[in-house]
Amino acid sequence: MESSFKEQVYQLTRQIPLGKVATYGQLAKLAGHPKAARAIGMFMATNPDAPHMPCHRVVAGDGQLTGYSAGDGLATKKVMLLGEGVEFKGAKVDLSRSLWQPASGI
Repeated sequence: MESSFKEQVYQLTRQIPLGKVATYGQLAKLAGHPKAARAIGMFMATNPDAPHMPCHRVVAGDGQLTGYSAGDGLATKKVMLLGEGVEFKGAKVDLSRSLWQPASGI
């Protein structure tokens, strides 16, 4: 049985390693729906497995932190990412250093 688009996104999100982030658009491409970045945001917002799914490692295409409801929201997301070794340039993730490069190359 083929997994749903949402399940594919969740499986990909679980693969993002410590110290790295993925963008919404990157996950959409990896899951075979390159124009579905907004759907990825909705999937992260309704994540049923929050303690085990690193949805805090998903950021906007320009490195901006968006949409995080746990703790103090985006401040908590930034603290978590910094604690994992993600590098920032000002308020945005430095994607040149911290963007996940999965084996598929997308």
